[in-house]
Amino acid sequence: MYNNGKQRKIILDLAVSLDGFIEGPKGEIDWCIMEPDMKFTDFLNSIDTILYGRKSYDLWGNYTPKKHDSDTDKEMWRILHSKEKIVFSKTKKSDDQNTVFINDHIVEEVNKLKNRPGKDIWLYGGASLITTFIHYRLIDEYRLSIHPVVLGAGKPLFNDLNERLNFKLIDTKTFSSGVVQLIYQHK
Repeated sequence: MYNNGKQRKIILDLAVSLDGFIEGPKGEIDWCIMEPDMKFTDFLNSIDTILYGRKSYDLWGNYTPKKHDSDTDKEMWRILHSKEKIVFSKTKKSDDQNTVFINDHIVEEVNKLKNRPGKDIWLYGGASLITTFIHYRLIDEYRLSIHPVVLGAGKPLFNDLNERLNFKLIDTKTFSSGVVQLIYQHK
């Protein structure tokens, strides 16, 4: 079934520092705030597919929560791992985790995914996959959670862009932690 009779959307849902970084200089994400009123589980329940770059997949695609992690974190990872995982990689062809690997023809493969029945699709990342999706205009919705921290260095969200991108603000949400979520679509 299509999402409300419409084509599935590719949603980039991402934490961003005030200075525009999605990771610190050593790949750290310890600055990301997760609070219950962000309702991240609701977002996870609105999707059925997660798109990873190979490096992000290797780091997080099969992450196992630690014993000391909260029950909320364990539940989040359980839901996350119940989703279909698709990995974009130029080198890796498969693994033993029932994950789909796409090695080429990105635009065609993504359009096939969007036209399949189901819920929306989360573009998880990493940075180079996000840049590729931006270049090909494959992202339908940008859900950027701006965190109240300046990292000073790291991986920027928008990298290697040669053209201006104009967006239309769809929604905003503010949280007690100081995080502000901005939801955009292309104009």
